[in-house]
Amino acid sequence: MKNLAYLIFLFILAACQNENTTVKEVKSTKPNIIYIMADDMGYADVGCYGQQLIKTPNIDKLANQGMRFTDHYAGTSVCAPSRCVLMTGMHMGHAAVRGNKQWQPSGQMPLPSQMVTVAELMKQGGYTTGMIGKWGLGNVETEGSPNKQGWDYFYGYTDQVLAHNYYPEYLIKNEEKIYLDNEVNYLDSTEWHGGLGSYSTVKKEYSNDLFTNEALSFIDANHNSPFFLYLPYTVPHNNGEAPEGQKQEVPDYGSYKNEDWASDSLGYAAMIERLDNYVGKITAKIDSLGLGENTLIIFTSDNGPMQETVGFTRFFDSNGIYRGGKRDLYEGGIRIPFIARWPETIKARSTSSHASSFVDFLPTACEIGGVPAPENTDGTSYLAALKGGQQKAKEFLYFEFYEGGKSQAVRKDNWKAVRTDVYKNPNGDWELYNLDTDPSEETNLANQEPEVLKTLVDIANSAHVHDPNWPLFNTEESQ
Repeated sequence: MKNLAYLIFLFILAACQNENTTVKEVKSTKPNIIYIMADDMGYADVGCYGQQLIKTPNIDKLANQGMRFTDHYAGTSVCAPSRCVLMTGMHMGHAAVRGNKQWQPSGQMPLPSQMVTVAELMKQGGYTTGMIGKWGLGNVETEGSPNKQGWDYFYGYTDQVLAHNYYPEYLIKNEEKIYLDNEVNYLDSTEWHGGLGSYSTVKKEYSNDLFTNEALSFIDANHNSPFFLYLPYTVPHNNGEAPEGQKQEVPDYGSYKNEDWASDSLGYAAMIERLDNYVGKITAKIDSLGLGENTLIIFTSDNGPMQETVGFTRFFDSNGIYRGGKRDLYEGGIRIPFIARWPETIKARSTSSHASSFVDFLPTACEIGGVPAPENTDGTSYLAALKGGQQKAKEFLYFEFYEGGKSQAVRKDNWKAVRTDVYKNPNGDWELYNLDTDPSEETNLANQEPEVLKTLVDIANSAHVHDPNWPLFNTEESQ
């Protein structure tokens, strides 16, 4: 009897140890990361950042359950280079892709194979990596193809011009064209887009709805092991090639259908409402699988809103108090909404004024995933800020923009220096603003604060590295 009792005791003890081990293993599983990004969405297009007309209950709920950053910045103020900064942790002074340069026969200039992406690093850390949405850093036949840049699974657009059309002829799944039930009218090949600009005459399959379905399937398929899902939607970017009154492409106007607004304003609001619904579906899926406490969900935008001259962003006050918009290095072009939810790790209804940018995501993801970050990254992990701890301030944030007259900007602490039209004027004057007292950048203090300005100019001179593919100044053309 004693031997039997002893054997039963050992059996129970082993079972308890196995149960404890299982619990420990579950708790020690690396956190999942979901990075959701809007396209051309302004700082003040979200309710929790001040939007009054467009309702974003699901995105606002993320902020209520997590943290809202007030001073977060895109990589720059247009699509491809901003995404390059996000993927590589390199600021615009020496990023490999610094503009929306078209590539033949289609797509944008590809990300070079030697660049190390956050996807490649997370794969090394044991993560399954998925990217669903707009890539813009190289078509499938180039070295910049998503599947060659660290993504286990890709579904979406590789070409940003084709991405203007929300009812495309096809999408790419792991380097294969998947044709959709839409009829597309491609435009004149003599135009800037080389004939890739288009709009659809039969509209049945809406790309961003498909992205959400694919994202939910990816989460279902990979929920038992660590995953990194990058979900760059194309809403609310417009289709500039569509007929007037149809440029904000959306299946319907949703809850705004009865508003007495211009058609583009109705479309813009409906696109953001639809995006908000996508965020709600992704969050609900995570919670239904019991992954909430082990999943960091980030929501942000790739740059500021379209300029006020288009009408609808002025109507919605999309950039809030900030000057400028897309294609500017003033705050309206680069300061963006940034929300992070991670229950039990990030304090609910918290805010952070830590100045950070896309350049910092790579080292943050690496720290979360237990992966060593490259030594040459320009970024600094903001994990401490997410956790509400003591976060060391970044030394500076640096930006360049390669369209129009080209421009530069530097932020250090609350000081911001900007100069425009630098291609023709490599030694042109800088503007200086105190963002603490003048967030709208209305009062140029360059003459009053020469020492502060010199510090920021010295940073810019050091941060910019010449690349023959991307001359910032006319003096670099012959180099």
